[in-house]
Amino acid sequence: MIRILDVNEPAAAATCQEITAAGGTASAHRCDVTNQADVKTLFDGLFRRERVHVLINNAGISHIGTVESTTEEDFDRVIRVNVKGFYNCMHAVVGHMKTAGGGVIVNLASIAGTAGLPDRFAYSTSKGAIVAMTFSVARDYLAHNIRCNCISPARVHTPFVDNYLQKTYPGREQEMFDKLAKAQPIGRMAEPAEVASLALFLCSDDAAFITGVDYPIDGGFINLRG
Repeated sequence: MIRILDVNEPAAAATCQEITAAGGTASAHRCDVTNQADVKTLFDGLFRRERVHVLINNAGISHIGTVESTTEEDFDRVIRVNVKGFYNCMHAVVGHMKTAGGGVIVNLASIAGTAGLPDRFAYSTSKGAIVAMTFSVARDYLAHNIRCNCISPARVHTPFVDNYLQKTYPGREQEMFDKLAKAQPIGRMAEPAEVASLALFLCSDDAAFITGVDYPIDGGFINLRG
């Protein structure tokens, strides 16, 4: 059973429908990951009914700006979702995993956490924190059979990208899409299924010897830019 937690319940329900259509089983739950009490209440309810084997942290928002142009309000908002949200979910689940004999945590970071990207000060800060959190949790819970890794994608073609282009570059969407796609040396953005395949591997028994690793899935962005 897959549990989808999202502050946007209709979006979570739509994801569940996709999972069901593919032959899986899923349910949607409204949860504001920035609110620790909300997260704890939801997870405690799940723990009373079932064992949680895997946690995938994927909540996130973006922001454009340098350190000068980023307001305190915007910085706090990004950190609250992208960092505190991950902390709240891991804080809620690791004790349960310890008691149950282990588990797997996969955090979705970004190449922005380790590569210098222009105008992404707050976002890059938050994603760098996720990489560091991943290493810390992986180290602290080795003895409890809890593996923790993170995935750092380059640009992935999602509705988020399309909405961003429509909002930021009206009338120039295709031009800017092509520009962003070609920023990856491989010449395109990743597809969501490609990132999901890596997450699935890291959650599987085939990855039982892997913990404390940040996996870039970036079309050559970090190592192959000329």
